[in-house]
Amino acid sequence: MKAVMYGGGNIGRGFIGMLFSQSGYDVTFIDVAEPVVNHLHSEHSYPVRILDGGSKTDVLVEHVDAVNGNDMEETAKRIAECDIMATAVGVRILKFIIPNLVAGIRKRFAEGNRPLNIIICENLNDANKIIEGMIKEQLTEEECKRFDQQVGLVEASIGRMVPVQTPEMQDGDPMRVCVERYGFLPVDKDAFKGEIPQVKNMIPFSPFDFFIKRKLFVHNMGHATCAYLGGFTGKEFIWQSIADADTYIIVQNAMEASALALSKKYGVDVDGLFRHIQDLLLRFTNAALGDTCDRVGREPERKLSADDRLVGSYKLCKEVGVDPSFIAVGIAGALYRYLTEQEKAQTAENAASALKELGGIESEQAIRYYTMLLSGKTLADLRIAAERDRRAAMDDMV
Repeated sequence: MKAVMYGGGNIGRGFIGMLFSQSGYDVTFIDVAEPVVNHLHSEHSYPVRILDGGSKTDVLVEHVDAVNGNDMEETAKRIAECDIMATAVGVRILKFIIPNLVAGIRKRFAEGNRPLNIIICENLNDANKIIEGMIKEQLTEEECKRFDQQVGLVEASIGRMVPVQTPEMQDGDPMRVCVERYGFLPVDKDAFKGEIPQVKNMIPFSPFDFFIKRKLFVHNMGHATCAYLGGFTGKEFIWQSIADADTYIIVQNAMEASALALSKKYGVDVDGLFRHIQDLLLRFTNAALGDTCDRVGREPERKLSADDRLVGSYKLCKEVGVDPSFIAVGIAGALYRYLTEQEKAQTAENAASALKELGGIESEQAIRYYTMLLSGKTLADLRIAAERDRRAAMDDMV
């Protein structure tokens, strides 16, 4: 059995490629980073270290190879002959790999009618539709018909946290990837073409939109809120931020608001969602990961966009009648970082304008929390204000 992992970075090596290998596949990584490609091609293995609090477990991932993505002919050949494929290249790189995907799909069409399922491990809303559109732009009308019949673009929810790898984490081996123990891979059951391949820890689920929103509006939103509040208060690491009692309470309540909204939207048991939140909060405390507030809070403009983690969860709460006060605190923190990075004056007017421009919403509440941050109020003050606003909203509903 053969698998292709397009992207040899942290998620590619530290999660999906590892699962493919452990499932009995010979795994070909496709990347343009020559040190990674050369090592995998010559050694056919690499180390992964699982960090679980104070303990660590080393795993050697074997039966791997690599192809340079600049070699379109060889890349297309590997795509044409594989049994399963995945991408984890990053949103900004996707457009650059499309020609190779098209070449591989065309070669596969020429060699038969075997289905090709591509697991999409990109942090992007509607990634399957976006990639489909980019691919079909380069296909003929007849090829598009075959694409619809034979190619499954399978969205995945990537829950494993893989931080930026420091020299300390690499521990003398630049190919080592350190990851947390959590290793489940929910995927869109309805998107597969033909028989669903057997992959360790892969969980086909339908309807998958719930899993996508759960990852984005609970995990990602809570993680980002923790990062922005931690960054504002001078914390370097996520574990330091979540160790602050007020941050913990704000993040927990924000995640629970999203969970309640998702439960109402999709009819999913809220108890299971709350258990998931408790697991996430524990995982955020994993100091061994060394995950920084700077990394998790990166690209605040994207995280404040209309359907992304912060504004998207805020809007969902509004839609189904759940109070989003604690989510608004996270939005306030993101606005502060965004204006800082854009070198714009920290004013309520600029914050409101940015929120309208990036997220398409107006929120007097989020701007009020933002001005509290500017005026030197503590996170305890924001927590109390959010609690007061939530109680007032509940009283209005009675």
